[in-house]
Amino acid sequence: MTSDTDQTEPVAEQADGLRDLVLGARVVLWDFDGPVCRLFAGYSADRVAGELVDWLARLGLKELLSEEEQVHPDPHVLLGAVDRRRHRSDLAADFEERLTREELRAVPTARPTAYADPLIRTWTALGVGLAVTTNNSPRVVGEYLATRGLLDCFAPHIYGRTRDLHLLKPDPYCLNRALRAMGAAPGQALMVGDTTSDLTAARRAGVPFLGYARDDEKAKLLRRAGAETVVHSLEPVLRLLWEDGRVRGHA
Repeated sequence: MTSDTDQTEPVAEQADGLRDLVLGARVVLWDFDGPVCRLFAGYSADRVAGELVDWLARLGLKELLSEEEQVHPDPHVLLGAVDRRRHRSDLAADFEERLTREELRAVPTARPTAYADPLIRTWTALGVGLAVTTNNSPRVVGEYLATRGLLDCFAPHIYGRTRDLHLLKPDPYCLNRALRAMGAAPGQALMVGDTTSDLTAARRAGVPFLGYARDDEKAKLLRRAGAETVVHSLEPVLRLLWEDGRVRGHA
C-alpha cells in the first residue's frame, strides 16, 4: 500500500516545478496545434493524411512512403518523409502547399484549448513576450489567432513552417528564431508543447519545457521522453498568474 506521503510528494514537486517554470518566464514560446487549439477538431487529420497519400498514389509515388507512413494519421509525418526522400524538390513544395491549404480549411472548425485564450491575454497583460513556434504554416496560425482576437498578443512573432522542411521540430530552428527576434536568453523563456518533438526542440534550444497533455496517453509519452512538468489543463497555469498578480498587488 502506498502511504499518503508517497502520494503527495510527487504532487508537491510537480506544483513547485510548475510555479518555477511559469513565474520565471519572461518569454513564452507556444506550440500551436494542441496548446493553443485543436486545429483538426472538426476536420479530421486522418482524412487529410489519407488524401495526401492518395495524391501521391495518383502521381505514382506512393512507394516514397513506408507501409507504416502510408497509414500514419499525422500529415506532418508524411511531409517530413516526402522531404527526406525528395529534399528541396518541387514535389516536396507541392506537398507542403497542399497541406497548408488543408490546414487553412480546418481553421473555421478549430477548437480553442480550454483556458488558452485567457492565459494568452493574461501573460500579455503582465508584459510577458509571446511567440508561436510550430510546424504548422504561419499563414494558418495568423488566420486562427485573428479569429480569436489574439493576433496582437503574438504578432510579429509567429515562427512556423518554412520551405526548409528539414528544419521542422524537433530541430530547434523556430525556437531559436523566436529567441533571437525577441532578444531573450533561452533560460528566460518557456516552451509550452504537447509532443516529444516539442520537448526535444526545447532541450536543443536550452529552453525550459512545460508539457500540455489533454489525456493520459499523451502525458505518458511526454514523461517517458523526460518531461518533468506536465499538465492536463492550462487552468493551473492561469491560476498561478492570477495568484502571483494578487500577491504583487498587495506587496
